[in-house]
Amino acid sequence: MSTYVDIHVIQNLPPSCVNRDDSGSPKSAVYGGVRRLRVSSQSWKRATRLYFNDLLDAKDVGVRTKRVAELLAARITEDAPDLAGSATKLAEEVFKTARIKLSPPRNKKDAPPESGYLLFLSTSQVERLAELAIASAHSGEALDAKAVKKVFKEAHAVDIALFGRMVADDTDLNVDAACQVAHAISTHAAENEYDFFTAVDDDKSRSEEEDAGAGMMGTVEFSSATMYRYATVNVDLLRHNLGDSEATLRALEVFVRGFCLSMPTGKQNTFANRTVPETVVVTVREDQPVSLVGAFEEAVPAQGAHGYVARSVEALARHAATIEDNYGLEPLRSFVVALTDSDAVTSLGERVSFTDLPAQVREAVSPRLPGQEQA
Repeated sequence: MSTYVDIHVIQNLPPSCVNRDDSGSPKSAVYGGVRRLRVSSQSWKRATRLYFNDLLDAKDVGVRTKRVAELLAARITEDAPDLAGSATKLAEEVFKTARIKLSPPRNKKDAPPESGYLLFLSTSQVERLAELAIASAHSGEALDAKAVKKVFKEAHAVDIALFGRMVADDTDLNVDAACQVAHAISTHAAENEYDFFTAVDDDKSRSEEEDAGAGMMGTVEFSSATMYRYATVNVDLLRHNLGDSEATLRALEVFVRGFCLSMPTGKQNTFANRTVPETVVVTVREDQPVSLVGAFEEAVPAQGAHGYVARSVEALARHAATIEDNYGLEPLRSFVVALTDSDAVTSLGERVSFTDLPAQVREAVSPRLPGQEQA
């Protein structure tokens, strides 16, 4: 049976604007008939990918860009300086062989061509494509299309294996995402507020002849909420994408850590909203992924001066128990990291420290992967 790792997070966001819509307002959504604060899945996946840079070697992290020809040409030049003058043409030929269309960028004369969409490549794939281009140039032989496509299908970076890759020009080069991330929503009703700000002109304010008015003024929209975040990883698909059980376990450890501790960077300098989760629940399952967002379909009500965190955790625990009782979908293992003690926290799983959490998840998943049964 397949193995899934679900991550549930209850996290408090103070006044902030980490993810804005096209008008600059914090994103929101109506759920259960109530307006909620929302942080898009794309926003938190991006934050998680950036967090990977602190946990992985550069070769294990992908690059997502339209400037693939320029990226590959730079690698060709680095590995074979004698081909510097023709590196861009060689790079173009590689992507032409892979049936990925390139075109000149708008309003940029003499710039290398770009793909029509963001293309996700791992560092090792760029290296191997450069090797093929260099060998072709030195030998005078045409590039082997099968060899080029094989490079695109192997040695995926961790973030490509987790979040997938779409190649519009050739779906055969697509990578199915092993990870799904839900849009984070507040567990309760949340409204946007406005911060009116002024900025003083320092030089003007020192002059006795000038008025003391502001050099500029404006408003910034913000909100605050207790959020429910959810992600799930199909461990078997992750193993398929990476092609190695040990690499899969390492990627899973890194994702657990990165997803829990990352934070989208929108307006971070303005609000300094770097918090850590109040509660993290990680379950290892063999039946199917199970989101617990239904715990908050009925919004947690305001209760005077009391906050939402404790009651959100209680609602999460009740909903998890209800699903297990009625559907029999009981996880194989469940681990909990929490900043407080309560019966709700205890009912959610085995209490561990966050430092030990990735290793605990690894230990639970490892026997279910090929070659790791006796590890």
